[in-house]
Amino acid sequence: MTEFHQDGRAGIDAELVRRLIADQFPQWADLPVTPVKVDGWDNRTYRLGSDLTARLPTHASYVAAVDKEHRWLPVLAPHLPLEIPEAVAKGAPGEGYPHPWAIRRWIAGRTATVDSVEDLDEFARTIAGFILALQSVDASDGPVAGTHSFFRGASLTTYHDETVEALAVLKDRIDAERAQDVWDAALAASWDRPPVWFHGDIASGNLLVRDGRLAAVIDFGTSGVGDPACDLVIAYTFFSGSSRSTFRDAVQQDDAMWARARGWALWKALITEDVQVIETVLEDR
Repeated sequence: MTEFHQDGRAGIDAELVRRLIADQFPQWADLPVTPVKVDGWDNRTYRLGSDLTARLPTHASYVAAVDKEHRWLPVLAPHLPLEIPEAVAKGAPGEGYPHPWAIRRWIAGRTATVDSVEDLDEFARTIAGFILALQSVDASDGPVAGTHSFFRGASLTTYHDETVEALAVLKDRIDAERAQDVWDAALAASWDRPPVWFHGDIASGNLLVRDGRLAAVIDFGTSGVGDPACDLVIAYTFFSGSSRSTFRDAVQQDDAMWARARGWALWKALITEDVQVIETVLEDR
């Protein structure tokens, strides 16, 4: 039997999925199991026939998303203007695999890229509308930002030490003084309102396009309720020029929210040494 490690993806393959399905969901045992073309890091995903997927967390730190998404995706879906994953079933540890896992409905579409989107300004307005609709969903009983969301939706102070260390590493490659000012402004612009729903990873890899238009938002593993500033990071990582301005206008957030959004974008770009995004963040006024 395969030995699984807490810090890697080794051992998760189509054969494992076939065994798990045969043991726990025999009604689907005859369906073909194939890897998806574009996979993520937090989960390994496999097509199960033509209508379903099996998603297996690659590490214990991603396991909380299984129950969270199974509980909340059906609550969120009726309120949102775009398709989101549909929770079908939950699998249990088995066949040597140590984590719970999920079966979802397959969503057709291409991963969003600048080339796959027909009209970036329309795309920006559509994403903004999705974010606003998500924020309007009743958050009173939702999962409060914390470890399960990797502190998306919580205070940026969680990542202060990491940011300071990354600034020191990159000080000769970027305008470190300007970056420090942006980070300080983000920390000073604290969230002081009731929590709202956030997705936590509004990024091109989690946006699906059909016929050149945004059709679905996937992967709610870092979702929760709290400060939604993290959902604005796409302004710096995907949009530019008129589409960035369109997104800013359509999403209707205040200056303090944008200060924190810049902080989120800066933190991630610093720790991944993405100088291009860092420069984009620093140019924003």
